Amino acid sequence: AALLSPSCDDTAVEKAADLALRQINADRKEGYIFRLYRIFSVQEHPQEITGSVFYLILDVVDTECHVLSKKLWKNCAARSAHTTVYGQCKAIIYINQARNIAHLNAYECILQRVPPRYIWSLCPDCPVDDCPTEPKYFETAVQSLAKFNEKSEQTHYFSVLNVTRASMQWVVGPAYFVEFLIQETSCSKNDTIADISECKPLSSELAQIGFCKGSVVNSDLEHEQFVRTSCEIYSPQ
Repeated sequence: AALLSPSCDDTAVEKAADLALRQINADRKEGYIFRLYRIFSVQEHPQEITGSVFYLILDVVDTECHVLSKKLWKNCAARSAHTTVYGQCKAIIYINQARNIAHLNAYECILQRVPPRYIWSLCPDCPVDDCPTEPKYFETAVQSLAKFNEKSEQTHYFSVLNVTRASMQWVVGPAYFVEFLIQETSCSKNDTIADISECKPLSSELAQIGFCKGSVVNSDLEHEQFVRTSCEIYSPQ
C-alpha cells in the first residue's frame, strides 16, 4: 500500500500521537515528561490486513513532572516560557484499533533549551537555568531536603540522589532554586542522625524514590535564610 498523508488534526492521527507520546514517556528513565505541543507531520502506511503504521514528527515541550512519576502527559503542567525545554520526537508506531494494539517500533527525541540571551531580552529578572552539578546547588538540595526529612511522616530518612535542574536569581540576596531526586535510606526516623549522607540507601527493590522542588533565599537585609521544599514520593520502581 502507498504512503498516505492524512491531516494532522485527523482523529486517528491525534490518537496515534497521544499513544506514541505515552509510550515514549514510559520508556524514558531520566528527565521530564514530554507534553505534545503540536503534530508537525505525519505519514500513514496502511497494512495489508488491518491497522496502520504511522510515521510521526511531534513537537514537544518538557513539563514539571519527572518521568519517574509515571504520570500521563496530559496531566502534567507545561513550564513557563522562560524555563521551557523544546524538542522534537520522531516516532514510528503501529496501531490496530480493532485488536486494541499500539506498538511503538522506534523513536528519537532531540531537545534544546531557550538561549539565555533570549530569556534576558524578554525577562531580565527571570532566573536562568544553570549547571545542576555545581556544588552550590547540591548544597541547596541538601538544605531543602533537611526540611522535608524533619517534617515528613516517612519511616526512613531520604538522601539527595542528584540535582536535575537548577537556577539562581538575585532577590533580596542570592536565591537558589533546585529540582532534585531523593532516595530512601536505611536510617530510621526514630533515630537522631547527625549526617544523612552517611546513611546507606535501601536496595532498589525496596527503596522509595522521590522528586523535590526546593529553594534557599538568602536575605542580605534580614541576615536570614528562607528554605522551602515540596516533594512527591514514588513507590519502588
